[in-house]
Amino acid sequence: MAENGEQQGEQCVRTEKELPVLFGDFTSKESWDHFFAARGAGDFSEWYADWPQLRTLLRNHLSFPPSAPPPEELTILVPACGNSRLSEHLYDDGFRNIINVDFSREVISAMMRRNLRDRPEMRWRVMDMTDMQLSNGAFEAIIDKGGLDALMEPDIDPRLGTIYLSEAKRLLKAGGKYICLTLAESHVVGLLFRKFRFGWKVSLHAVAQEPSSGTTKQRAFLFVAEKYILTVISQISFIDEYSVEPHGNQVRELFEALERENTVRAEYSNGTYTCYSLKDLKQGVQGNIGVLVPGRGINLFLGETGVSRFFYSCLLLDAHPLARPFSDQYRVLFIHSMQMFQRLLASNVRPWVLAVGQSAARLLIVALDANHNVSPIEIVNDIFRFIEQLAPRDDIKKVKVKVTHADEGYKQQKIVSKVTSTLSGPIAIDDVIYFNPPGDIPNTHDKSKDIIFRRLRFGRTEAFAQSEALLSTQVQNKKVPAASETLKKGKLRMVESQPSDSQASSGDTNVDHEYLRSGHDKGKISGLLLFSIHSKRTTSAGRLVKTVIIGLGAGLLPMSLRNYVPTLKIEVVESDPVVLNVAKEYFGFEEDDCLKVHITDAMKFVKERAEGHNSSKIDVLIIEVDSSDSSSGLICPEAELVEEPFLLAAKDSLSDKGLFILMFATCYPGVRAAAYSKLQTVFSSNLFIMHVDKGFSELIFALKKDSPVIGEEELAQACEALRRSLEHNKGEWVKRALDDSKKIEPLRKS
Repeated sequence: MAENGEQQGEQCVRTEKELPVLFGDFTSKESWDHFFAARGAGDFSEWYADWPQLRTLLRNHLSFPPSAPPPEELTILVPACGNSRLSEHLYDDGFRNIINVDFSREVISAMMRRNLRDRPEMRWRVMDMTDMQLSNGAFEAIIDKGGLDALMEPDIDPRLGTIYLSEAKRLLKAGGKYICLTLAESHVVGLLFRKFRFGWKVSLHAVAQEPSSGTTKQRAFLFVAEKYILTVISQISFIDEYSVEPHGNQVRELFEALERENTVRAEYSNGTYTCYSLKDLKQGVQGNIGVLVPGRGINLFLGETGVSRFFYSCLLLDAHPLARPFSDQYRVLFIHSMQMFQRLLASNVRPWVLAVGQSAARLLIVALDANHNVSPIEIVNDIFRFIEQLAPRDDIKKVKVKVTHADEGYKQQKIVSKVTSTLSGPIAIDDVIYFNPPGDIPNTHDKSKDIIFRRLRFGRTEAFAQSEALLSTQVQNKKVPAASETLKKGKLRMVESQPSDSQASSGDTNVDHEYLRSGHDKGKISGLLLFSIHSKRTTSAGRLVKTVIIGLGAGLLPMSLRNYVPTLKIEVVESDPVVLNVAKEYFGFEEDDCLKVHITDAMKFVKERAEGHNSSKIDVLIIEVDSSDSSSGLICPEAELVEEPFLLAAKDSLSDKGLFILMFATCYPGVRAAAYSKLQTVFSSNLFIMHVDKGFSELIFALKKDSPVIGEEELAQACEALRRSLEHNKGEWVKRALDDSKKIEPLRKS
């Protein structure tokens, strides 16, 4: 969707007669088609600012290093172009390689007719700005004149702005710039600040007003984000801030938002990894890079504005000598997951051991994320000129560079299906057989045969597998007991091995919902049971425990909760209906009276429960969402889900004995400390943590009630009570739940 931003803002300075009757929705293609058809090709409009006020600012930001293409060759994208003359002015000023997109066929046709003779090299496309069919890393600049503002109208789905910015970031080259002309309303600025944190250099500029406008008109601002190194977060600079001081609430609110954001960025920057450039290494900041230094590990980035298509986060490792010769003097290993790379940085494994494992004297690990979604040959060609300069010899031309790709440890992979969602982007489902499968496979599976896992993967996230389900060819006929059968003893209890009637997924295989591979999911069940025992929450009155899970994924957690803890009444909040369809078709997910899915926004749902009657309050709220944006510094959850507004709403949505469970992961100590601080501000005393996944990530448990304060002694007593309550249940699941519950400890004050 590429709304015409030119017209929405005209409400501030033009009459409503210039907008379609009953315009209402700025995301309606039909409304814009009608509007442009009525105006004709010769009638254009500008809002926010005209060319004389923008020319100098834009030319300054379209000035790139000498290594970049000359102005006439710079690739520039103008989304939501409408009938503005901005592109025409840029073209006449020497920028010839411009692509204009808008979802209104009417305006694109009109603009093509208007420019065909005088500007023959300019290109026009009918395209939705939230789903642009253009190549990754294709543009030096994206110039948005009001498009984001139109998408962020209060009555419009707030997710559209997020989706559009993800598209814009994907399309920019290394060193490319997203240039956004905006009225800087608080909700728009908040989104821009969040989406351009790690990996971006950001600046704000006040746009000069027309001499005749006085000081009553709203000011326009230019937000500029330059694509940089992922591990770097910098302060936002405000250029010419003194020129806007006298202009009332709009500017004051912007200054306040900027101050808050820079405070966040200062907190996040604490403890970030030092990341060197190739130029730094050549200058000797880590010694002679041409010589092997056993045990040396260096975080660096490769790529250069105007030279490479992408930037690359890398880790250079020199191995200790072995008794036998190395197979390779220099090897390059591509890891197709930023999450896996961040785990590597955060792990306690001595880095050089990885080089030994690859039988290489020097190993360069290169991380690829969703933005590098081009062919392997294109990646190697883009980065090779930088790779060869890191070879461990003076005469780099004589060094053989061996390039390999991480296969994630599987010996066989079969793509089951690929779908694309407007909200979630590309989604892939595949079946894999690992060389070394987990050791906790249930005895019901024939371990003499290959163990198959079905994986759910989201293309817009850096997670290499969002969900993994164990497949089984065995059909089991046990049923989940009815709720009334499990309530007679008057307590929440765990049921061993209770699969649902229908486990079938697509094809002739079944998903085993008795098995959870994820340490996160096992920990959530253990924590839920532990704190339910401690709070003495019972179902003696016949009331099921109201449980809400934010994020469906493949549906493995809610299905397992339903099977093992049938005293729960589970509601799942998922924003994307395509994800629900995938879970049902390929992972055997089923709804019933005790398991329902709501297709809605998480914040909206939680706020409604917070403001609702006590009968609608939630007993257990679980956040099960990965981050879709690496620039937030988070692997999970989404950034807004650890901000105070959401946390406050989450606490208010809980019942008196309510439990909040949050899956959390980041490789940045500053981001972790900031999140802990917000959690402690909202939930105060009773906060707990459980480290999972070898300490890389954690589960946070928070009780709504601040008193009595639960310490280590009380936790130990709850663990013992949990053991007694499950002593009649047999099987590995019970043992794991008891073992995991002992890993939960109070979260210390930061």
